[in-house]
Amino acid sequence: MRFQSSRSSAGLQARFRLMAYTGMTLSIVALVLVAALSVELSSALAARRSSTTTFGPASVTGPLITPPLSLAGAPPILADQPFGKRLTGINAPLNSTQLGMINGEPTSYYVTAAQMWLNGSLSTVVGQQLAYAPLLTVNGKPAVIYLGAISCVYCGENRWAMALALSQFGSFQHLFFGYSALGDQDVPTLYWAPAHYNSSSAAEFGNFYNGTYVTFLSIEYSSPIGGGFQMQSIPYFLDQAAATGNTAYEKAVGLISSMNDFAGTPYTIWGNHAVLGADSTDFGNFASTTSSSTSSTSGTVLLPLATMTHDQVLESLAHPSTQFAWTEYAAADYYIALVCSSLGVGSVSSASAPPICTLPAISSMTTVVARGAVNTT
Repeated sequence: MRFQSSRSSAGLQARFRLMAYTGMTLSIVALVLVAALSVELSSALAARRSSTTTFGPASVTGPLITPPLSLAGAPPILADQPFGKRLTGINAPLNSTQLGMINGEPTSYYVTAAQMWLNGSLSTVVGQQLAYAPLLTVNGKPAVIYLGAISCVYCGENRWAMALALSQFGSFQHLFFGYSALGDQDVPTLYWAPAHYNSSSAAEFGNFYNGTYVTFLSIEYSSPIGGGFQMQSIPYFLDQAAATGNTAYEKAVGLISSMNDFAGTPYTIWGNHAVLGADSTDFGNFASTTSSSTSSTSGTVLLPLATMTHDQVLESLAHPSTQFAWTEYAAADYYIALVCSSLGVGSVSSASAPPICTLPAISSMTTVVARGAVNTT
């Protein structure tokens, strides 16, 4: 019995040892698997963060996109039409005199507007939330990137100021008359290129700007101009830019995507500074509101700007005497200041700086505006 009892006890102990060794082995295997999965998960999360939020300074060279000067499916409309239902002249190019009112206005207008901005004598706020943007250099010059929609009333108003600003760093060979959507106030504006205003959905890339100090990359969303405001998401523009095969535009949309702060149109990047909306809501000679009213076709009153013709807007800019005109120049100055800041004006010689950046009022405005650029990435 004792012998039998000893054998039973020894067998039981052996089984316990086997179970213990097996448990230890399984625990070690489990730990190895958990560690491996942790490394894999960390790598995946790091890759995801890298692909969605990291976009450092980049430089590209190569041809840009030159759009057509006319569109068979969206010809200029020459018939006179009433305000609120008006598409008169849409997609028609500015003539040389009209183009000169954008390209050739005296710098004294910009200086006066900058002084008004600095001393607070404007009746409309000029400024917008800014975010730091990694510099995209295209063909050796800082990029100015525009993303908007032809239907957008805020884009429509703000393109006047953008064009005035860009004229101080280069010149436009062509610009075109346009409007915001009939359902979004029908305001007269400029288009960077002819727009597919009859298309159900189209992305327009390119313009006719010759930049001396900057490269201008414009991206516009087109939808039926007779409807209301429409816009697509950033993934749509990533796909459309990839379809063009143009490296500069692919980089531009990639930069906007990586910023992860797109909340509406217009969205612009001026060198190192992303502007998260229009820098002014200058809808005419009255106190601006935060939102536009609907078209007069539905019985409401149009904005003052919506009752002006393109020629009246141009004439106002050529001979500024109203708050509307001075606000447009101040809004242009705001964008100019962002470019001057990105170019490092103040740390470069006046001989190499754009002349507009060296003017005392613009230089003072640049110092103030640049303080609003905060790195939020």
